[in-house]
Amino acid sequence: MYSRRINDHIYLIDLKPSNIENFIASYVLIDHKTMIIETGPTTSIANLLTGLSEIGIERREVDYVAVSHIHIDHAGGSGTLLQHLPNAKLITHARGAPHLIKPEKLWRQTKQVLGEIAEMYGEIHPVSKERIMKATDGRVIELGEDIRLQVLETLGHASHHLSFYEEGSKGIFTGDAAGVYLKSIDATIPTAPPPFNLEITLASLNRLIKLAPKTLYYTHFGAGEDAVKRLKAYMSQLELWAKVTQEGMQNQENLETIYERVLKEDTSTGKAADFIRDHRVLRRGVVMQNIRGIIQYFEKTS
Repeated sequence: MYSRRINDHIYLIDLKPSNIENFIASYVLIDHKTMIIETGPTTSIANLLTGLSEIGIERREVDYVAVSHIHIDHAGGSGTLLQHLPNAKLITHARGAPHLIKPEKLWRQTKQVLGEIAEMYGEIHPVSKERIMKATDGRVIELGEDIRLQVLETLGHASHHLSFYEEGSKGIFTGDAAGVYLKSIDATIPTAPPPFNLEITLASLNRLIKLAPKTLYYTHFGAGEDAVKRLKAYMSQLELWAKVTQEGMQNQENLETIYERVLKEDTSTGKAADFIRDHRVLRRGVVMQNIRGIIQYFEKTS
C-alpha cells in the first residue's frame, strides 16, 4: 500500500523512491475537484499513480497538481505525471515555471549538486507551457464546498517557494518551509542549502504562525500536530544553527568543527544523527549542505 487516509478529504501517498519509505509524500485533496500536492521525482511517479488507484481516483479526475517549489524531490516528476493526467493543470510559482517548461539547466545543475542521488530520482522532463498555472500569493483555489486552499509565498529555502493553507483542517502543506520532519523519532532537520536566506525564512515562518494552524503536512514526511509549537521550535532551531555557524566563522573553524558543534547544541538534530547516518539520502551531507547555506548567507549579508 502506498496510500493512507488523513481525514475525510485528504490522503497521503508515500512515494517510496527507490523503496525509501516515509521520506517523500504526495497529498491528494478530494472534493468536487481533485488536487495533488507535490509530485516527487520522476522515478516515483508509478508509485504515485498506484496510490491514486488505491484511493479510487481516476486519472482524468485530477484537476490540479501543485508543487511547493521546483527542486527535484518535490517537482521533478511533474512533466512525467502530467502525461498521465489529461485534464490537470500544474500550479507553481512564477519564478519556477520557466525551469519546468525548459528543465535542461535545472537537470544539469541538479546532477552537479546531488550526483548519484539525482540519477536515482530520474531525469526531469518538460511541462507544456499551456498546462502551467502560475500561482500568486493569496490566491484561493476552491475544490468544492469543503476545501479552500490559499496559496502562500513562503520564500527563504528557495526564491520560488510556496506553501498551501487548507482552511477546513487548518493545515499547511509546507514543502520545505518548515524543515524535514522525522516522525519516527519526533525530530526536525533544517532545510537550508545554498542559496539560503535566514531573514526571509524566519519572516515566512512568522507568517505561517499567524495563521494559527493545527497541522503541518510535511513533504518530508507526514502530518505533524501542534503546528504552531512546531513552527516556533523550527524558528528557534534555525536561529541556533545560525548562532553556532556565525561563531564558528568568527573563530575560523572548519566545516567539520561547526558540524560537530551543531550536533552537540541542537538536541533535535543530535537525536537524529544516527538516523541521518543510516539514511540513503540524508547521509549524503544534508547537514553539511545546510551549514554551507548559512555560511553563504552570512558571507553575503556581512
